[in-house]
Amino acid sequence: MLPFADGSDLGGSLRNPASFCNVVGLRPTPGRVPDPEASDLWEPLSVAGPVARTVADAALLLDALVEPRAAPLALGAWARPDPDADLGGKRIAWSRDLGGLPVDRAVTAALEAMRPVLAELGCEVVEAEPELDAADEVFHVLRALGFVRRHGEEVLAHRDAVKETIVWNVEQGLALDPGRIARAQAMRSDLFRHTAAFLERYDALALPASLVPPFPVEQEWVDEIAGVRLETYLDWMRACTRISVTAHPAISIPFAFTAEGLPVGLQLVGRYGDERGLLELAAGIEAAAGASRRRPQLGDAAA
Repeated sequence: MLPFADGSDLGGSLRNPASFCNVVGLRPTPGRVPDPEASDLWEPLSVAGPVARTVADAALLLDALVEPRAAPLALGAWARPDPDADLGGKRIAWSRDLGGLPVDRAVTAALEAMRPVLAELGCEVVEAEPELDAADEVFHVLRALGFVRRHGEEVLAHRDAVKETIVWNVEQGLALDPGRIARAQAMRSDLFRHTAAFLERYDALALPASLVPPFPVEQEWVDEIAGVRLETYLDWMRACTRISVTAHPAISIPFAFTAEGLPVGLQLVGRYGDERGLLELAAGIEAAAGASRRRPQLGDAAA
């Protein structure tokens, strides 16, 4: 078995599985790993990146994925992380719920119990978070638009043969009017500027990688968190989707376990284009937390 693999992250497809499996999932800055075959070369919402056993492995695969490619948003070369980087003095903004999102109590308890690890590394931890409420509207609009582009013809021709959630996304996209699309694009620019300004004051934002602990494989999606009923099948992923639309790099690292022995990842969001700084911080926290060295309980043992 290889220690890593690569995939793409739109709303958390690298970070959520990593959190659930006690491994590392990195969503780089859009353009760091450009895809010349993408259906829209100008749309940075879906980003390719690695899933790996450790932060060091994720950095190694990212280095292999970063290569000159003919794509308009390509960032080019990057600065590789220093494995011996000192984290003393780093300022970390700590967010429990990213602006009032419902979070499973087991997730909150697990992360809060391990929070002192950051201070032990010499980091200054401050409770703070950027204003990202508009991110939900931006994500829903741009995702729906993308589904029309990628799957619209299939749904129109073979609706009964297509998964219902894909049909729903396409129909949401077809119902969009130009004004709503234009507003979402403008709001995305504002979200980027606001997040970039926020991260001028902090070296990273720390928050849950997922709002819920791992759930049964038979369950398609989560429809309720902490007593709050969710409106769509995407809402349980908002700890990731809100970050995706800011265009900032983010990583989920093994960090904690629930009382039942289920893994809980910590999501770290770094400055735009600064994969080096993000990976150095993630590697130091990963080593200090020690969660990556623990194997999750499986089957009845976690019940």
